[in-house]
Amino acid sequence: MENLLVAENIYKRFGNFTALNNVSINIPKQSIFGLLGPNGAGKTTLLRIINQITMPDEGKVYLDGRALHPNDVAHIGYLPEERGLYKSMKVGEQALYLARLKGLSKSEAKERLRYWFKKFEMEGWWNKKIQELSKGMAQKVQFVITVLHRPKLLIFDEPFSGFDPVNANLIKDEILQLKEEGATILFSTHRMESVEELCDYIALIHRSNKLLDGKVSEIKKEYKSNTYEVGIDADDETSLHRDLENRFAIAPAKFKSIQDDLKLTIKLKDNETSNDLLRYLMPRARVNHFVEVIPSVNDIFIKTVTQNA
Repeated sequence: MENLLVAENIYKRFGNFTALNNVSINIPKQSIFGLLGPNGAGKTTLLRIINQITMPDEGKVYLDGRALHPNDVAHIGYLPEERGLYKSMKVGEQALYLARLKGLSKSEAKERLRYWFKKFEMEGWWNKKIQELSKGMAQKVQFVITVLHRPKLLIFDEPFSGFDPVNANLIKDEILQLKEEGATILFSTHRMESVEELCDYIALIHRSNKLLDGKVSEIKKEYKSNTYEVGIDADDETSLHRDLENRFAIAPAKFKSIQDDLKLTIKLKDNETSNDLLRYLMPRARVNHFVEVIPSVNDIFIKTVTQNA
């Protein structure tokens, strides 16, 4: 797949502190790419470099096949973690001003703002000052300003911060819609459930170094442990449990079921498959639940960071 953005061998130092150490990422067109990492890992520094707020000490950034240029600000929308609206300005006046800075004509900006203000039920906010809005309301204003000029690349740093669950879901749906309409999205968040729902690709940065990156589905395959969650019903559960313990690595499992089952996680050897486990279980018990344990992004995040602590 063709990449919209490539960051190649990026180094960034602040005095004796290295914020980014030879970090590279490739973001395919019309994808959602999650940039993950603990606080202080270097994520925001990389986002600022891509948005040309700061420059790398070494390395290159390419947008749509050519070196990033100052004029590319017209093709990028950036929602920073530290929001930057002018508190004493009126919402409509500020949105219009920032839209003009992104190259929209006054009439075009007004037309697009009317669309978004109606969509987000913000029509009554036009003459309110930012300081009169709640944090979540101000977040919606800044989100609209970020996407208004329909950029190729959208960069969101903690886009769900300050939102209640209803508005967080609203923004999530809009991000998915923007992708469907052709945008490429790079975002950083600590909300792993959002990463699960949204991301096609992820990269994990820890202590200035990239520890992993790639397609989410491929990364999950790499972290699988050949473990299965089973719910089984047998006439003699004690005997079956003992037999399983002698044959496999087992542990108690917790999952919801309408059956009063013996619930276990069973780890197979590398050369064994789910068919081998089923062939062992079926003559001995009724199998009511059988699911492969797939690691979540949160599991992978914690495991990778802990191993590299």
